[in-house]
Amino acid sequence: MSRHIVTGLDIGTASIRVVVCEYKKGSNIPKILALVKKKSRGLQRGYILQFEEVVDSIIETINEAERQSGIKIKRVFISIGGITLESKTALGSIAPSRADSEITDFDINRAIEASESALIDNKNKTIIHRIPLGFKLDNKKVFGRAEGLKGTKLEAKTLFITYSTQHLNDLMNIIEQTGIQIEDVLASPLAASFSTLTKLQKTSGCILANIGSQTTSIAVFEDGIPVSIQVFSIGSTDITNDIALGLQIALEDAEEIKTGNKNKNNN
Repeated sequence: MSRHIVTGLDIGTASIRVVVCEYKKGSNIPKILALVKKKSRGLQRGYILQFEEVVDSIIETINEAERQSGIKIKRVFISIGGITLESKTALGSIAPSRADSEITDFDINRAIEASESALIDNKNKTIIHRIPLGFKLDNKKVFGRAEGLKGTKLEAKTLFITYSTQHLNDLMNIIEQTGIQIEDVLASPLAASFSTLTKLQKTSGCILANIGSQTTSIAVFEDGIPVSIQVFSIGSTDITNDIALGLQIALEDAEEIKTGNKNKNNN
């Protein structure tokens, strides 16, 4: 019997992470077979500068994950971040396709497509996720499902999470050079939310902030769904550099002050 193996690959500016999990029959919780983190090379603020160095970093991390898990990794889910990751909302409206004006799944998809057509300044961007935020029927908010209701005008408000087409193509080409197939691509703030936030937190409304080495991502959740994702070009490395510059000290000392290790060492 074949094993259900799922592998995740996160390519960050400071580190590359790989997790190998196995889903066993009758269990909803995966068993972690390998968890590897290695220093990445050739990236800056989430985009690729040195292709060969990034390829080597990925191969090193994958090889270690294979050694720990005892499994040959052939396919991966990719988590992407960086300063070109962002979200936009757009509105679209359509008339129901059925003669009796009943809303169907087909109409829902058409309304989402109409909102995509309304996106402004989306050149050089690839849409990673399409997330419906809400619907209106004849200018009235729809509570619950729109399917089955009747009306003359269906409006959809949709959140689109986008990424630089050039950066995405570069990343996919690099992974293909390693001989690994890509199963799917996910925005890293969304991927992080599955393991960090509870359903109650997302429903009540919260913000998930991830401070990386050169970028900081913010994901806002409300009513159980993401309503905004933004990435800023400042991270923990910038904080270290500012401390070193302001106090005129070495970067190593500035890092210890930032993390609180300086006081511990002095004590």
